[in-house]
Amino acid sequence: MVIVMKHNATKQEIDEVVAEIHALGFKDHLSSGEERTIIGVIGDERPIDPEHFEILDGVERVVRILHPFKLASRDFHPEDSVIKINGISVGGNQVIVMAGPCSVESREQLMETAAAVKEAGATVLRGGAFKPRTSPYAFQGLGLKGLELLREAHDTYRMPIVTEVMASQDVSLVAQYADILQVGARNMQNFSLLHALGETQKPVLLKRGLMSTVEELLMAAEYILSHGNQRVMLCERGIRTFETATRNTFDINAIPLLKQLTHLPVIADPSHGTGKWELVTPVARAAIAAGADGIIVEVHCNPAHALSDGAQSLKPAKFAELVNDIRRIAQAVGRMV
Repeated sequence: MVIVMKHNATKQEIDEVVAEIHALGFKDHLSSGEERTIIGVIGDERPIDPEHFEILDGVERVVRILHPFKLASRDFHPEDSVIKINGISVGGNQVIVMAGPCSVESREQLMETAAAVKEAGATVLRGGAFKPRTSPYAFQGLGLKGLELLREAHDTYRMPIVTEVMASQDVSLVAQYADILQVGARNMQNFSLLHALGETQKPVLLKRGLMSTVEELLMAAEYILSHGNQRVMLCERGIRTFETATRNTFDINAIPLLKQLTHLPVIADPSHGTGKWELVTPVARAAIAAGADGIIVEVHCNPAHALSDGAQSLKPAKFAELVNDIRRIAQAVGRMV
């Protein structure tokens, strides 16, 4: 339920509505816009009579929320959220570019790639220290050593770091090194992890699960938001379908749909969405045209020798071409990279 206050509602009237929400055993969520204040009622599924609040001073109307996700919805937060990360804005008019290797393999590999993606226009460095792999025999990442190398790259190139965290007990460790904590597709519904990430108050990049619906993605975000952590970014990275010609089926529909349903920034991952480096650039272009707030791309200086996901990694020169392409597309739709 959302309580829309009158444009001239006083602070006392707003406080009285909030007090009544608490008296009924619910929590409040205030969203103060330029025109008026909106108060969300958060709690269990007990029915509330709208008239209970409509008779209070300063209340314009009460609206029932049909979506199961509350805090992620535009009903609670009509305006786009803009997340600030070390002076960089995610959301709004800006299109963000995150890039780097799938896995941190060595200091030389990471530093070479970081220098290349920054020169091409990336503002956030991605890299995996802990890698969830289908096979237990595949490269699992360098762990703590990988985190230390990522932090060194951050200090050298002044780029925020995004890296994956796989378990709730690792959140505090990864949070010491990373600026953005990524939830991989396989962990989208790892609820203990989502709770822990909500408690950190650090930015979170939440990837859509392999076979998850848009609503399930938004409900996963709700877990993080319910702890007061508003710094959540959603990531469309392709879903598993009957098609086998590509690694996944990139759901371009999800981008404008998410922008319609939620105020949270939406990031596109064309690398995992396609699994083929030749398809990464065209899908990235489509994602920006569809309204994505940014992209996250895998880049490797020598993909043929990459320890993971070499087939979908761009060489630096191709990545530079991609950035130039999306700059032109962003400009065409009234945005900028």
